[in-house]
Amino acid sequence: MAQYFEVHPETPQPRLIKQAVEILADGGVIAYPTDSSYALGCRMGEKQALERIRAIRQLDGNHNFTVACKDLKDIGTYAKMENFAYRLLKSHTPGPYTFILRATSEVPRRLQHPKRKTIGIRVPDHPVARALTETLEEPLMSVTLQMPGDSEPLNDPEDIRDKLEKRIDAVVAGGPVGGGPSSVIDLTGDSAEVVRQGVGDTRVFQGA
Repeated sequence: MAQYFEVHPETPQPRLIKQAVEILADGGVIAYPTDSSYALGCRMGEKQALERIRAIRQLDGNHNFTVACKDLKDIGTYAKMENFAYRLLKSHTPGPYTFILRATSEVPRRLQHPKRKTIGIRVPDHPVARALTETLEEPLMSVTLQMPGDSEPLNDPEDIRDKLEKRIDAVVAGGPVGGGPSSVIDLTGDSAEVVRQGVGDTRVFQGA
């Protein structure tokens, strides 16, 4: 049965965040809020947790996983950036965007796109997500919490508990969040390409 932590969405209680991080450190899977929707998260190196997330989302091997970082400095450890990409990231993080970048050797191969060797990078603009990555002291491997067959992500923590309480280890309930999935921007080429329109204004990336 998943533990359920009711945290304040703006000033999350350190005690509860620490308990959630302990679950992550033990190889657990959590649901947590971001600035676009709820997400599933685990530590980057936890293979079994990753496979549990794949099973919940029914993801194939070509899915780009996302590394949820606490800040721009973290991104440079896990992704290679051209100058134009760095400028865009600096201007639009934190925010509701996932950026596709070429992965560095710090990213486990099983998290990379098998052919393109890319990884999704996010810096969520949500106090709970930020508190989790700061307390864990490393990024979260993350995917949008959208169930197979659904058109929108799950955004109500009570609903998440009802659907997934036997399949994940904790729900970090930071209140309902709205909008939908993050917008996805591919920065692996010579210019930005909007791959998915989600939450966030993507007009700023057109022609960038």
